[in-house]
Amino acid sequence: MNRRQRLAGVVAAAATALAAALGAGFLLSPNAGAQDDVSAQAQALWTNPNTQAARWVAQNPNDSRTAMIRDRIAETPAGTWFTQTSPTGGIAAQVSAVVDGAAAAGAAPIMVVYNIPNRDCGGASGGGASSHSVYRGWIDQIAAQIDGPAYIVLEPDVIAHDCYGSSERAQINASLAYAAQTLNAADPGVKVYIDSGHSGWLDAPDAASRLQAAGIQYADGFSLNTSNYRTTAESTAYANQVRNIVGTNKGAVIDTSRNGNGPLGDQWCDPSGRAIGEHPTTATGVAGIDAYLWVKLPGEADGCAGAAGQFIPDIAYQLANNAGSGWPGDVEPTDPVTTPTGTGPTSEDPTTGGPSQGDCTVHIDVVSSWGSGWQGKVSMTTDDAVNGWTIGWTWPGSQSIQSSWNAQVTTSGSTVTAKDVGWNAAVGAGQTKELFGFVASGSAADFDVDC
Repeated sequence: MNRRQRLAGVVAAAATALAAALGAGFLLSPNAGAQDDVSAQAQALWTNPNTQAARWVAQNPNDSRTAMIRDRIAETPAGTWFTQTSPTGGIAAQVSAVVDGAAAAGAAPIMVVYNIPNRDCGGASGGGASSHSVYRGWIDQIAAQIDGPAYIVLEPDVIAHDCYGSSERAQINASLAYAAQTLNAADPGVKVYIDSGHSGWLDAPDAASRLQAAGIQYADGFSLNTSNYRTTAESTAYANQVRNIVGTNKGAVIDTSRNGNGPLGDQWCDPSGRAIGEHPTTATGVAGIDAYLWVKLPGEADGCAGAAGQFIPDIAYQLANNAGSGWPGDVEPTDPVTTPTGTGPTSEDPTTGGPSQGDCTVHIDVVSSWGSGWQGKVSMTTDDAVNGWTIGWTWPGSQSIQSSWNAQVTTSGSTVTAKDVGWNAAVGAGQTKELFGFVASGSAADFDVDC
């Protein structure tokens, strides 16, 4: 179906709530707040109204974090990831929905194609198509649905990984070249960028050599810093080194979704204290840098704070809030609460500690589980306002916390004690509030305890 036919269908449904949401998402993103120069960008970028962040905002209108996450994340253009060979409804329908939504808004979607066989070397984001022939057929289906401008990031990290043998690497390079050529031919407005890791991973000559082997000649350029934290300045300098080898006719796009505070040493998996970076734009004003894009969606875990891709509102809030008052948009950072007054567990109450007036319950809920472990979240429901909390519980079995976020957590045998980290100390009267999250080993446990 060509774009004219697609748009006819979209226009016919313009009275529906979905079409209204698409229009609102576009109006809020390219010209939001203080980002006045975005209106002059060469190509408007599409804000998908159905991201996990957007859904969370819609479901939590009264949460204290909602305004920050809405204004700085949910209403900012970001990547839509295509990661399954046969998603519900089929890959063609999945791509078509994005293409149609962007076309209705007069904008270009950011599309992330991520399904190469043995992607992520079997790591937290492992998976991919069952074979390279299946993968190339999947690429054909995606290309058949694209009939307008799009920014496509092709297979994050795959050329930078070193787990592949020479035969597998040759297959991967052939598939990358095929994908770049096929997707670029889908429409004159399409721009394809083969991902090449980041400036702290491969040196520039090595990255350039791998890009050349992977068919950079068929792409518009390469992408950097996907799901990472390297600064824009560092990434730009590195991009120019690579371009001087592969050809200055090739541009680069930089993922700025989480690089506002730069990296935390060599930590790549949900490091604390990071911030969103430059607002997405295709008018960077920097020679050779075609766009700043939000490829990774802020608030979606890398695989340590939660299962890879799991939206964690506390992470989203921190990333947004840490950007400070100079970041585009009307919302201002909030001052963290720094005077917690809660008390810890006592000998009379070895299971929990904290607020003692009125009814108060701590909920341990299962978010997701897998063979050897699970992700949980801890919430509090209280009749009386709380300003500072220390809570605890005793596991019913052999469970053990492996990692946690947004709390100071200690364990002693099967007993867990967790304390607020300042900014999340307050729980309103009559409110149920998610306090923190964790990843644990053992069987999943879902239960409530009194405060």
